[in-house]
Amino acid sequence: MASDAFKAKGNAAFAAGKHEEAIEHFTEGIKVDPSNHVLYSNRSASLASLKRYNEALGDAKKVVELKPDWPKGYSRVGAAAHGARDFDAAIAAYEKGLELDPSSEQFKQGLESAKQAKEGGPMGGGLFGPEFMGRLATSPQTRHLLSQPDFIQMIQDLGRNPNNMNKYLGDERFQLALSVGLGMNIMGGDQFREQQRSNGASRPSAPEPKSSSTQPEKPKQPEPEPEPEPEEMEIDEEERAARERKAEAQKEKEAGNAAYKARQFEDAVAHYNKAIELDGTDISFLTNRAAVYFEMGEYDRCAADCDTAVEKGRDARADYKIIARALTRKGNALVRQGRLEQAIEVYQKSLTEHRNAETLKRLNEAEKKLKEEQVKAYIDLDISNKEREAGNQAFKDQKYPEAVKHYTEALARGPPDVNPEAHKLFSNRAACYTKLGAWNDGLKDAEECIRLEPTFIKGYSRKGHLQFFMKEYDKALETYEAGLKHDPDNAELKEGIARCVDAMNKINRGEASEEEMAVRREKAMADPAIQAILTDPIMRQVLQDFQENPATAQKHLKEPTIAAKLQKLVSAGIVRMA
Repeated sequence: MASDAFKAKGNAAFAAGKHEEAIEHFTEGIKVDPSNHVLYSNRSASLASLKRYNEALGDAKKVVELKPDWPKGYSRVGAAAHGARDFDAAIAAYEKGLELDPSSEQFKQGLESAKQAKEGGPMGGGLFGPEFMGRLATSPQTRHLLSQPDFIQMIQDLGRNPNNMNKYLGDERFQLALSVGLGMNIMGGDQFREQQRSNGASRPSAPEPKSSSTQPEKPKQPEPEPEPEPEEMEIDEEERAARERKAEAQKEKEAGNAAYKARQFEDAVAHYNKAIELDGTDISFLTNRAAVYFEMGEYDRCAADCDTAVEKGRDARADYKIIARALTRKGNALVRQGRLEQAIEVYQKSLTEHRNAETLKRLNEAEKKLKEEQVKAYIDLDISNKEREAGNQAFKDQKYPEAVKHYTEALARGPPDVNPEAHKLFSNRAACYTKLGAWNDGLKDAEECIRLEPTFIKGYSRKGHLQFFMKEYDKALETYEAGLKHDPDNAELKEGIARCVDAMNKINRGEASEEEMAVRREKAMADPAIQAILTDPIMRQVLQDFQENPATAQKHLKEPTIAAKLQKLVSAGIVRMA
């Protein structure tokens, strides 16, 4: 990590009052760049804020050693020396600073304070001795007070007669001085914060006297010493110029965004180019330019910008959401180019960075489109016909598993949307499944055959046979009857009906085995149609009448709907008729 990065982290920690953390960052920066005078200056300020004046003085001397023509270095030396009670060194430092910057009020105030401290201060020793004045001089909250004559007169009066303190307690400047110099919060919270915000305010008028009827206030207990107010961190010219470039880059980005919204893409690219020239660390400029290239149809440029953004983002440890956004944008460009496999890979990488609903949607769309294209590319009707013939031969040879494979490949090469004979392939494969005892798979194929070609009689016979073998005689009967509507004279369908009627009569006569009946009842109870009949209030009354009043029950059979439902229950093995 560059020393500038450590300096930025240190400055942020200092501003937050985390002086120990700031010292650590400045120290790391110095390890990287021992010649950077600004890092020593900022660490000196941090040490002084913790009242570690001797260490602060060492850093301040290093500053002027590295850059003797920099006035701020002598300010650091003066403040640290004053805090360390080396008043001669403080005076010398402030005098040198005034040589370099004669108009500096800070140097003038510091020099006057150091001289007074050396002479014992305007109040001499005691409570308000040199250490007290040193704190006033080194604190940015109070150093300006030392240049105000009436404040100095007030301090001198107290030096001669400390008992006069009550005269000045109403003066906010004196309250502030006591708070900083003694570490006691003499001022009210709001008043104290207001004073912190407005250094150098004019002396307020004295407060109105308290009513004699009020009880005297109890003396306030000393509060913990407040944290020193952070001093301003130093920014060298290079960093200042970098900040200015970053600010200008943001303006170019905003102009680019406006041009993009107005669909002035060439102008938008020009603004983003300028932003990138000014600040090559902000990857949002690259991702924004990539968006413009996408709209312009320049997908290679779009993808290249996204790649660069990801690379720079990883180096800078950018927010994973920004990296994910760049990857998604590249994926979009690849989709437009028809490079679906690459797009899917990029979308998946994006989702590992940040799981975003929009990216997930685009991934699903790309996968679906790729599958469709693969299926389309696989279609070849000539190969489909060869596979069908191979399946027919395998079926004749009673090689049913092999026949299933051939028919399945024939369907892959010639699916229904391009192959008008696909329904026959489903019918043939259903026949194979029937031979293999895979009745559920066969039933699906038979139903698909009928769906594709409702007039193809083989579909009905295949389905009816499978239902018969599954002992669903009532359903098989319905299937055969549906087929006869298309071919009333079909012998195979009529034979199927006869078999169903015979099987149902056996059940009615009680000739079916108990095991067979148990299987049929179990299947029937899982059938939604049977469940609907059994829960029908009318049918429940009919069934009750058959048990309790057979004569009345016979009347129900004259109603065709009730008779059909009752027959369905009989066929399913749920009800047995005498």
